[in-house]
Amino acid sequence: MRRTILVTLCLGSAMALSACQKAADSEVDRAIQSVNAIDDNNLSDVMLTVADPNEAVAYFKRTSAQSPDRIDLQRGLAGSLVRAKQYTEASAAWSKVVGMPGSTTADKVEYADALVRAGKWEKAEQVLDTIAPTHETFKRYKLEAMIADGNKEWKKADSFYETAVGLTTKPASVLNNWGYSKLSRGDFREAERLFGEAIQYDPKLYTAKNNLILARGAQRNYQMPILDMTQTERAQLMHTLALTAIKHGDVSMGKSLLQDAIDTHPQHFEAAVHSLNALKGV
Repeated sequence: MRRTILVTLCLGSAMALSACQKAADSEVDRAIQSVNAIDDNNLSDVMLTVADPNEAVAYFKRTSAQSPDRIDLQRGLAGSLVRAKQYTEASAAWSKVVGMPGSTTADKVEYADALVRAGKWEKAEQVLDTIAPTHETFKRYKLEAMIADGNKEWKKADSFYETAVGLTTKPASVLNNWGYSKLSRGDFREAERLFGEAIQYDPKLYTAKNNLILARGAQRNYQMPILDMTQTERAQLMHTLALTAIKHGDVSMGKSLLQDAIDTHPQHFEAAVHSLNALKGV
């Protein structure tokens, strides 16, 4: 009898130990999975921000193929393709994301952005039209403004640009786009103001500086503005202003600005020399 009780107790203890071991193993497995998930998320963040764009594409192609149902990896692939400037593939990747369970309105905005970059403006407009007006983000309204611009819907474009500017602390790029829109419409004074504002937010934005020169030149104002610029940039901007002056028939002013550009440039300024020689008939 005692032996039977002892055997029963031993078996019970063994089963309990086995159950405890399984529970412990399960806890360890869950912990490892959690750590792996954290590592995956950290690596994904790195790939989408500081990693080489092509390496990021290769990473997300590999990981998303291993786990095709994970929308975070599909997003990573789509985003990395945009960073790598593979816009046609990026459009297809974002199209896949928006069709997956768990996709968001923000995914649709990214899809529209990829379509714009790929030159598929009509499709981008169709995607944006499916987004509720309550989704108010900088990127959404920046895209809306660009599409309205392309359609020459000026009032809508201005409204969207204004809204986009109010939704970001870094509006330099959208102010530059808005200024270029005004420049294309012939509103040179307003374009100049917007380019100047863009430069205030980002003093290194050369495209805004060059556009500012175009806006001033269009008003036949050939004075160089006071800007934070390198010597090379100053020479290049003088060259732009010179060509604008020549386009308006102010050839003497153009020649003078070309010579200033050549003298200002720290190296041989081939483009300016060529333009000046062409004017002189050399």
